[in-house]
Amino acid sequence: MVAGTPHISLAGSGALLLDGAQGAFNDATQELVWAVADAALNLEGVREAVPGMNNLLVVFDPLATDAQSLGEQLKSLWASTEASAIAGTHHTIPVSYGGARGEDLAGWAAHCGMSVDETVRRHAAATYTVAAIGAMPGFPYLSGLDPRLAWARRSTPRLKVAEGAVIIGGAQAGIMPMTAPSGWHIIGHTDVTLFRAEAELPVLLRPGDTIRFAIAGIEA
Repeated sequence: MVAGTPHISLAGSGALLLDGAQGAFNDATQELVWAVADAALNLEGVREAVPGMNNLLVVFDPLATDAQSLGEQLKSLWASTEASAIAGTHHTIPVSYGGARGEDLAGWAAHCGMSVDETVRRHAAATYTVAAIGAMPGFPYLSGLDPRLAWARRSTPRLKVAEGAVIIGGAQAGIMPMTAPSGWHIIGHTDVTLFRAEAELPVLLRPGDTIRFAIAGIEA
């Protein structure tokens, strides 16, 4: 169930941020975000609608519409649009857990109060949904992490986390599509490529896709 009126705020002179969250992340709210994103593209002056985790960034032309009018239209869409799941593609992502390319595995298991094998088993047992793509090209914010495996992000981000790193940040899972700074914890590595700038379809994963991680190996 999705309840309440979303909070809408300015994001610069040509964008609005709609926050539909009612506390913790909610799958039903995310489905409504996706549906409203599609509907918002039909509003006059809207250039782009970018789903986030239970929120939506709507970019508009200030010469074609104004923030107050668009905000009211978005509230109306939120109240009247029917949430619907996206029939996405299912992906199996093999992961080598731990070792030099999964340096936080042991610390993660200790934080969870479990053995390394049990922590990995629980991580691989879940089915994840790509809630949003953001932060960098091809980066998937994944919902579906077992709450017992959540781990708050690092207080000091690493300046270089390798492409293919399988990571945990708070209650979310993710995969690095390129080498970049990150405050998420590194638990393993995959050789699956998520982003190819030269490809006709550069991004492998899309909102609504589902993922299962397959255990390729564990090195404590």
